Amino acid sequence: MSANYQPVLWNAQKKRYDRALFVFVIVYFGLFSALTAVFYSEYTVETLIIRATGTLALLLLHLILAIGPLSRLDKRFLLLLYNRRHLGVTMFVMAAVHGIFSVVQFHSNGNVNPLVSVFTSNVHYDSFVHFPFQVLGFFSLIILFLMAATSHDFWLHNLSPKVWKTLHMGVYGVYAMIVLHVMLGVIQLESSPWLIGALALGLLTLVALHVAAGWKEVRKDNRKWLRRKDGFVFVCELNEIPENRAKIITIAGESIAVFKYNNQLSAVSNVCKHQNGPLGEGKIVDGCITCPWHGYQYLPGNGSSPPPFKEKVATFDVKLEGRLVWVNPSPYPEGTARPPVRIPSAMVASMLKQSMN
Repeated sequence: MSANYQPVLWNAQKKRYDRALFVFVIVYFGLFSALTAVFYSEYTVETLIIRATGTLALLLLHLILAIGPLSRLDKRFLLLLYNRRHLGVTMFVMAAVHGIFSVVQFHSNGNVNPLVSVFTSNVHYDSFVHFPFQVLGFFSLIILFLMAATSHDFWLHNLSPKVWKTLHMGVYGVYAMIVLHVMLGVIQLESSPWLIGALALGLLTLVALHVAAGWKEVRKDNRKWLRRKDGFVFVCELNEIPENRAKIITIAGESIAVFKYNNQLSAVSNVCKHQNGPLGEGKIVDGCITCPWHGYQYLPGNGSSPPPFKEKVATFDVKLEGRLVWVNPSPYPEGTARPPVRIPSAMVASMLKQSMN
C-alpha cells in the first residue's frame, strides 16, 4: 500500500528486484549448460532442461524457506522478505517446466496416458527405497500451483488471512515431499551422491537458521520487564525511540509497538492484520504506521486503517514520566481510540540540543 493507502503494484524497487531475479535465472541456466557440456556432453536438450529447472527450483525453494529466519536474525534481509512472493512464483514456474518435460520424456512414448503412467509405471508403494518418487513431485507441483495462483492479495482478502496463511504454510509439506522426491530419485536412478550431499547441506542450513531465529525470539519474549502495581510496564527512555519509529516489547505473549511521532507517543499491537507483519519495524508515513512487509497502514491513535479500508489492531495506554516511557500491556478492543501522550516542548528541545552536541 502507498502513503495514501492505494495498492502498490510494480514500483521501482520491485522492478529492480525482478530484473535481478531474471538475470540470476539466465546466468544460472548459462552456467549449468556450460558445465553440462563439459562434464555430461551426452545429455540431450530435454535432459538438460529437466535438470537445470529442477535444481534451480530446489535452490529457490531453499532460499524462500531461509528468508523468514534470516530476516529475524538480520534486518538487511527484509528486502528479500518483501518480495518473497516473486521468488515463489518463479520457483513454481521452474518446477512446472521440470515436471512437464519429465512427464513428456519418460511417460509419453507408451500406450498409457502420460499422467496415468506417472502413477502406474512404478507400483512399489509399499517400499520406501523403491517408492515412486515422481508421484511425490506431482503432488508437490499441485500444491505449488495453488500457492502461486493465490499469491495475489485478492485471494488473501477473499480467502481470509487465516485460510490463506494455512494454505501457504503448505510450503513446508512441499519441502518434505521434494526432499524425498530428490533423495529417492537419486537412489533409484543415479550413481553420484553429490545431489544428496547438497540436499543434506541445504536441510541442515534451514534447520540451523530456524533454530537460531526461534531462540532469538524466545529470548526476546522471555525478557523480564519492570511492572508497577498499576499494571504499567517500563519500555525504555524516550530518546531510545527514533522519530516516526517504534520500540517493540513483548509482554506475556503480547507484542506491542510504541511509536514516537509529532512530539507524541502511541502504542498499538505489533502484528499487522494483513500477514502478521511486524508493524514496529515499519515507520510512520504521512501520519500512518506503515507495515514494512507490504505497506498496510494504520492510524497510531486508534489502530484503524484509513477509509475505505477496515483493518484494525489493538491499542494500548502509554505514560511518559520524565523521560521514562511506560505502557499498559492490557489491550483495548481493535480500533479503540486512545489519546496520544504529548511530549513536552521543553523536553523535545532538550533532546534536540543533546543530539546536536
